[in-house]
Amino acid sequence: MRLSESEWQIMNVLWQCHPATAREIAERLPAEVNWAYTTIKTMLTRLMGKGAVSEVKRGNTSVYEPLVTREKARGSALGALLNQAFDGAIEPFLNFLSTEKRLSQKQRKQLEKLLAAEEEKSRGKK
Repeated sequence: MRLSESEWQIMNVLWQCHPATAREIAERLPAEVNWAYTTIKTMLTRLMGKGAVSEVKRGNTSVYEPLVTREKARGSALGALLNQAFDGAIEPFLNFLSTEKRLSQKQRKQLEKLLAAEEEKSRGKK
């Protein structure tokens, strides 16, 4: 599932505070976002079509819940980036991160810890 930048903003609100109405979402969007109520409703309809959001009617009011986790959405976004920019390969992506974007020493240590923990988990499964 690919989310647009605007859809990410709405999903970020829903991940933080759900269930929520369109008005509640509008109130929680960043200050620089100045969308009309109808724009938010349109984006929520698109998100429902993508299977990212559910809608439940409470009287005349629609209440929305995320159906996809932030982690799943991130995984999908990263997969799309890898496919589009790095031919689906992780190694060129990691090389790009470590050389072009110059990971700080702290970030390198954190990445090493994550990789070591994952390696330990996979050894435990064997």
